[in-house]
Amino acid sequence: MSDAYDHITLMCRLKATQAKNKELESGERYMELKELHQKDRRTYEHKILKLQAEAADAHKETIRVRNYWFQVLEDMLLEFEAVQKKAGRKLQEMEERALRAERQRDDALDKVKELRLQFYETAARLEEEQGKNLKLRAQINRDHENSSIPSSKAIRRKKITNGREKTGRRPGGQPGHKGHSRKKQELTQPAILLPPPKEALEDCAFKKTARTIIKQRISIRMVLDVTEYHADVYYNSQTGERVHAAFPDGVTDDVNYDGSIRAFLFLLNNDCCTSIDKSRKFLSDLTGGKLNISKGMISKLSREFALKTESERKSAYADMLLSPVMHTDCTNARENGKSRQVYICATPDGKALYFAREKKGHEGVKGTVTEDYQGILVHDHDITFYKYGADHQECLAHVLRYLKDSIDNEPDRTWNKEMHSLIQEMIHFRKGFQPPREPDPQKVSEFEKRYDEILETARKEYEDIPANAYYRDGYNLFLRMEKYKQAHLLFLHDSRVPATNNEAERLLRNYKRKQAQAVTFRSFESIEHLCKCMSMLVLMRLEDPADIFDRVSRIFG
Repeated sequence: MSDAYDHITLMCRLKATQAKNKELESGERYMELKELHQKDRRTYEHKILKLQAEAADAHKETIRVRNYWFQVLEDMLLEFEAVQKKAGRKLQEMEERALRAERQRDDALDKVKELRLQFYETAARLEEEQGKNLKLRAQINRDHENSSIPSSKAIRRKKITNGREKTGRRPGGQPGHKGHSRKKQELTQPAILLPPPKEALEDCAFKKTARTIIKQRISIRMVLDVTEYHADVYYNSQTGERVHAAFPDGVTDDVNYDGSIRAFLFLLNNDCCTSIDKSRKFLSDLTGGKLNISKGMISKLSREFALKTESERKSAYADMLLSPVMHTDCTNARENGKSRQVYICATPDGKALYFAREKKGHEGVKGTVTEDYQGILVHDHDITFYKYGADHQECLAHVLRYLKDSIDNEPDRTWNKEMHSLIQEMIHFRKGFQPPREPDPQKVSEFEKRYDEILETARKEYEDIPANAYYRDGYNLFLRMEKYKQAHLLFLHDSRVPATNNEAERLLRNYKRKQAQAVTFRSFESIEHLCKCMSMLVLMRLEDPADIFDRVSRIFG
């Protein structure tokens, strides 16, 4: 089938080829093609001529445009060269300016460096002066509220304001209040009956009632009581011996002073803190100049009294060792320009003993009750005392004053204000619990937690802004309260332990008053005898405050 199709196709192509050959052989087709070629040639020649004309015009336009652009280019080159020259001049000016600026900058940097050094030196000096200023201001502003300085010795005494509110009531006793009248005394002579008034005698209408008004007038007088003893002397003609009756005890000299005069002078000099001269002058004035006691006799009274009361003080020493809590403290004494120490040991029940020591520290504690004591010691953060006793409580009154000092000189810190409020709150809480009642353990635990939180606040504050080199009291107080936490909070756990050492502080003021009057003692023995006498006076007042004079008189005999 395919072979037949291919054969037919080939036959058709052959016939078509033969017909084209005939046309070509006859020349007709050639002529047609030639005419068509001539026609196309003329058309193309016409187009070529037209294009050549257009090309010539374009060539002319190109030359014109090129010449124009060459002119423009020359103008631009000239302008560019002018701009380039101007830029070169400006660049040169800028380079010169830059050089000047660099020189000025170098000069400025040198000057800035010099100023920076001056600034650092000035800042360092300013910081140092501010630190010194802070230190001096802290010293000047210290008083009884923020330090251990007594109010009488503060540089700037603050006026104590009256915080009471006015009620509008008149001064004096108020309606409904029980009056406090003067105490009537025992009669020393018969009562005097006053005669009736004249109008009662003349008018029979007046009748005597059962009521009698009694009023006393009390006075004192100095009576010089002199007792003179006479003893006849007997002579033995055989032996030449002379004898007389024995005089009573204490009557040894021609003139002898009994215990009342000695007690009077002793109490004036040692208890009332008057000088020897004033004491003898006062007694002389009272007796109209009849008694002029020698200064030597008055100065020996303390030694005599101390020797006669040795046994009572030893007994008090033994009793104080059995007390569960004891206060202790010391203060400075003066002996001919030398520094000495006076220690105080006191129990909450009122017993107290003074001890004179030449040095502070362990040598000062030696021989005092504190050395052998095994109970709880209350003191003012003297590190020496931590070596004695079974446990310790620091005086929080001192801590409050130190916190007040930190608040005044470090106002930007918050821990000191928070700790001041916390301690006040703890002391107020503790005052509500007296033995045998004990504080609530849960409340105590809350106080301890707040105490730790405030200390952590202090740690962060001092890490962010370190303490000033000239004022480190606040920072040192923080370290102290952190290290001795147990000694600051013991009073919360034991109702027998007080929060302050005020008992010892009050007793030491007795010696300080005497020191202020005496200024300085001539010998250490004088301080020692004074301490023994003051100890005995405290013990005697504890037993019977109203019998001091009579008891001292009996001791002197």
